[in-house]
Amino acid sequence: MHHSPTPLRYFVLLFGLLPLCVGAQTDSTANLLEEIVNPDLVEDFIAGAGEERDFDFNALYEQLAHYRKHPLSLNKVGREELTELGLLSELQINSFLRYRETCGNFIALQELQAVPSFSLQTIQQLLPFVSLQGDLDDYRVSFGKMLGQGSNQLFLRWTRLLQDQEGFLRGPEDGRAFFRGDPNRYYLRYRHSYDNRLSYGLTAEKDPGEEFFTGSNPQGFDFYSAHLYLNRYNRWLKTLALGDFTASFGQGLILFSGFGSRKGSMVMQIKRNRRTLMPYRSADENNFLRGAGLTLSPTANLDVTLFASTRRRDANIVLPDSLEADLDFLPFEIFGSSSLQNTGLHRTDAEIFDEKQIEQRTLGASVKYHTNRWHLALNGLYEDIDRPLELTDRPFNQFFFSGTRLFNASIDYAFLWRNANFFGETAISDNGGLATTNGLLWGLDRRLDFALKVRHFERNYQALNPNPLAETIGARNETGIYLALVYRLNRRWWLSGYYDLYRHPWLRSNAAAPSNGVDYRLRLTYFRKRQLETYVELRNEIKRINSPVAESNIRRLTPHQRLQLRLHLTQNISKRLTLKSRIDLGFSEKPPEERFRGFVIYQDVIWKVGELPLKLSTRFALFDVEDFDIRFWEYENDLLYTFSIPAYFNRGYRFYLNARYRVFRGFTLEARYAETYWDQDSFGSGINEIQGNRRSEVKVQISYSF
Repeated sequence: MHHSPTPLRYFVLLFGLLPLCVGAQTDSTANLLEEIVNPDLVEDFIAGAGEERDFDFNALYEQLAHYRKHPLSLNKVGREELTELGLLSELQINSFLRYRETCGNFIALQELQAVPSFSLQTIQQLLPFVSLQGDLDDYRVSFGKMLGQGSNQLFLRWTRLLQDQEGFLRGPEDGRAFFRGDPNRYYLRYRHSYDNRLSYGLTAEKDPGEEFFTGSNPQGFDFYSAHLYLNRYNRWLKTLALGDFTASFGQGLILFSGFGSRKGSMVMQIKRNRRTLMPYRSADENNFLRGAGLTLSPTANLDVTLFASTRRRDANIVLPDSLEADLDFLPFEIFGSSSLQNTGLHRTDAEIFDEKQIEQRTLGASVKYHTNRWHLALNGLYEDIDRPLELTDRPFNQFFFSGTRLFNASIDYAFLWRNANFFGETAISDNGGLATTNGLLWGLDRRLDFALKVRHFERNYQALNPNPLAETIGARNETGIYLALVYRLNRRWWLSGYYDLYRHPWLRSNAAAPSNGVDYRLRLTYFRKRQLETYVELRNEIKRINSPVAESNIRRLTPHQRLQLRLHLTQNISKRLTLKSRIDLGFSEKPPEERFRGFVIYQDVIWKVGELPLKLSTRFALFDVEDFDIRFWEYENDLLYTFSIPAYFNRGYRFYLNARYRVFRGFTLEARYAETYWDQDSFGSGINEIQGNRRSEVKVQISYSF
């Protein structure tokens, strides 16, 4: 029997040292989808990228929302649909298909417990999206019907920092960089969808400091994105993408857009699995293509993909040496660009000047032959920019891409042999550089899974948008081997971990000589049905970087160690109350004999208020982190279909409160307040600096589904 917690017990659970977690269980699809998303994957992705951002998960949620309304048939679903669902690992998909092939059709949902590598937790996540019957593809639906019928979704969001950044306090008379626009962030998104077959929509965003319906943005928002996407329209036309879209090949050596897992706690997630063409719905202003793409299926086993894109990119420009960089008067031709800009910010005169300075043209093609057991694909990518990329003369970037044209080609493969899945990709760039990555996922028995991935990226390999699983970003100058194990002691206890050994044969920005490193992680997890999840995790990384002290003008490499420990406890107190707690400890050692430490401790409360259509979520966190290098990335609940992953460092506290109220069916109003207190006199630097020891943010969002 469940009893409501007493005030004393509630207080202890809320502020105790041990943490308790998870999302509240409600009947709404939105809440269900939020609970299924694994925050560990998000944290690992952001930590690997090394930058703080809000993350847009609309694409993932929309996919799950579709299968919530139209469950997959356990007896008919194929590998592609299971991959798109995003809830199963490659080994679990292989186990499912092999079980069905061996034992025949499922006769009850409870039979999923017999599938090797399926835990009770996996089954609980899967059940809302599968059935014994399921829906069948109906190719007879006309394009006009899909355009006029289906569902619509509208999001309007406003965000603002309550403290003024330095750029807002300056003006033209100061003679320094200043923000031209106001401090508000505006976001608009509309999407129409028909089942999982058609999608069209518009996304628009204005960042704080950017002008709105004036100056550099007389058209209103600073960024607009639109798409039209058809999926499985008929037996010949598998995919059609118009407007803004993403493209991904193989294991990410020449091109991989969107969310790609990095080394992290989900140790078996090492294989890139993504549909070649996908619609683009994010407000990120960089990682997409603009044009048209299609995938044709002349036969059941053959896919041919073609796409073309033309879009303007932000870039730091190269000016003639004899001329001053007067941004208001440019009677000369711009020579080239020193780097591509990826911030998407156009607030100051300099940022506005860099906006859309180059034109990038992209052509891509892929031919893929596939069966139930294997696939083989040939991929090609041509990139062209209208002004040459001219890098600074530094030894470490000697082999980076420069110029105006780049061609990449690759071959990727995958095949199954019993319980083993072999996969990989090998790519070349037109300068002769080679990159290859190859892996193995192997279900050794019902309790033990094994993963192996080796990679070798030559120092002169060049690609503009690669995203393979690796230590560094860029698919160059790295050789490594990755080993991982998952051992299920029983239904409740899991042990998982990885070991990654790597070497950089050439210089890097922080290493003036060839260098190496090792990274490993170990996690012990305990489950108890839907009520409890707890784990303890250890991560240690040792790499060689430049010593801060030069000897006779020579930089020596010295080891740099970072050790992190985590204790995490999740508990669903009731159907309406969920608690989430965590303790993170970190230690860092740098030459010469510098040692740093830090910790984060937080408590989350997620509460569905009585019978009201109101959901509250809050966090209170304390942190003391002596060095930015051992900062902690912590997943936060945010507005509907979005999450924040801020970096915790320095000393202070942080809290937030989210409120979500369903006004009526389909119409939801949300608000969020977040505040960080630091034990210092200012936040940030330069034009982003905030005077004082507090940083406060307010968000309001309206969502309407009809």
